[in-house]
Amino acid sequence: MTAYNVVRFRVKPGMEDKFVASQKAALDGEMPGALDAALIKTGERSYCYVGKWNTFDAIVASRPQMIGCLDEVRAYLEDLGGGLGVTDPVSGSVVAELRK
Repeated sequence: MTAYNVVRFRVKPGMEDKFVASQKAALDGEMPGALDAALIKTGERSYCYVGKWNTFDAIVASRPQMIGCLDEVRAYLEDLGGGLGVTDPVSGSVVAELRK
């Protein structure tokens, strides 16, 4: 069953160009089980990554690689507060989806 992961970020002032460039490079790489992915600018210095996967297990299997990508940009990110750290990630299997 298809699954998605979503990660919210806030970038430190002056670091947006570096952050976006690193994410573009990461999106060009291989991620087994990934179907689609996008980085969305949601506000001033705020971004959201959305990934679509073959299965939830594919997300789980790719977590070490995703953490590696995060480690490369961690210095560009602001703590989100509330004990979250620099990301606010969620993921899960699809229960309803628009298909065209």
